[in-house]
Amino acid sequence: MRKSLVHSLVFMCLLIPLAVADWNILNQKTKRGLKISLKNYCEAWRMNVELHNIRGFEVVPEECTEYIGKYMKGTQYSVDSERTTEECLVYVSTSCNLIKDGKDAWIFDIDDTLLSTVPFYKDNLYGGKKLNLTSLEEWMSKSKAKALDDSLKLFNALKSRGIQIILISSRREHLRSATIDNLVNVGYYGWTSLIMRAPANELVSVQKYKSDVRKQLVSNGYRIWGILGDQYSSIQGPPSSIRTFKLPNPMYYVA
Repeated sequence: MRKSLVHSLVFMCLLIPLAVADWNILNQKTKRGLKISLKNYCEAWRMNVELHNIRGFEVVPEECTEYIGKYMKGTQYSVDSERTTEECLVYVSTSCNLIKDGKDAWIFDIDDTLLSTVPFYKDNLYGGKKLNLTSLEEWMSKSKAKALDDSLKLFNALKSRGIQIILISSRREHLRSATIDNLVNVGYYGWTSLIMRAPANELVSVQKYKSDVRKQLVSNGYRIWGILGDQYSSIQGPPSSIRTFKLPNPMYYVA
């Protein structure tokens, strides 16, 4: 009897870890009973980040870091970005009655809008590691970020139409010189204003900081026809432009 009980306990102990191991995303189903693959799960996660249904995440889910890395390095990210900037140009060409008095303006974010931080995030599991701001700023200070080609084309196209280019970045003021060097080195020049985060603005959210900057621009007489950014905090909040456009970025979230 005792021997039989021992065998039963051993058998149960073996079954429990197997049951736990079996409970993972590869074995999940939707409420409608559809089998979910890892790719399905990670694609749905990425899509809901872009739709702003998933907010405030600190890291990309561990099981999705490889998928996000492939997306950021792959054709789909390039196609998605190109389509976004093409829609900006369609909008400007068909819907903007530019007055050309020096007050027609367009706002750009910088990181992952004009300059790519993908090389930095590649070394941090494409968002799978919690952000170390000191390390990020050290990387930024080297002025090695590459231009996002489609954004550079849009930048130059808007500039050629006489639109004032205003850059509003959440980078801190001490990175101004490195940021200017980086922008110029990869082909960005001729902007009207570069606004960076002063120490006093570090106490408020990025969304409030950028909203306050836009309020000041409007009070100075600028007509903000459009905003391009990779974070909702760059394009939401009053006063809004007539149109806002968002580039894809599932690697991190900025409130």
